[in-house]
Amino acid sequence: MSHEADDRPTVGVGPWTGDRPAGEHYDPVLLREGDRRNVEDRYRYWRHEAIVADLDTRRHPLHVAVENWSHDFNIGSVIRTANAFNVAAFHIVGRRRWNRRGAMVTDRYQHEHHHPDIGSLVRFAEEHELTVVGVDNVPGSLPLEGYALPRAALLLFGGEGPGLSAEARAASVELVHITQFGSTRSINAGAAAAIAMHTWVLQHVHGWVPPAQGAAPEGPG
Repeated sequence: MSHEADDRPTVGVGPWTGDRPAGEHYDPVLLREGDRRNVEDRYRYWRHEAIVADLDTRRHPLHVAVENWSHDFNIGSVIRTANAFNVAAFHIVGRRRWNRRGAMVTDRYQHEHHHPDIGSLVRFAEEHELTVVGVDNVPGSLPLEGYALPRAALLLFGGEGPGLSAEARAASVELVHITQFGSTRSINAGAAAAIAMHTWVLQHVHGWVPPAQGAAPEGPG
């Protein structure tokens, strides 16, 4: 039997050595047994609740929503990216159950909202003064590269293949697409969501100003 697997780097850290650190945010079980979770090093040995509380102090005002009509396996990837950019919350529209495998447990560190239909999502957006921006390469959509995304935005994504539903397109204040240059009709839904979220970060965290194409609406329409 090959022992090559034994040479792979160990994920996380082992039991704490030396004097135990002080602070209620530390988890005594993790300190004793080690921390193998998929978290950044600054959160090693922290209690789960403490990590969420710390993230809550600096979440971005961006929300992300995904239509879930067919248990799309890409949803997990979208949610994992939403965690990486520390969005305010993610929203599942349609079926409550979704494929969590691709999320790599990152959904536990975020705030999840479920909406049975698009109407429910729109009401949430209106109550929280969020602008719904649909992401899909459909006729009439604007290039994301030249669009000034609202700061209080709710990016809405459809399923892999069909894209946004007709109801979702109608509910969006604006529709944007990612410019492509190859032969494929569409980009993988998880990849498209990552590009869109990173574009928001470029604009509202790093101060990048997109080419003039008309100002985006600042509130729900």
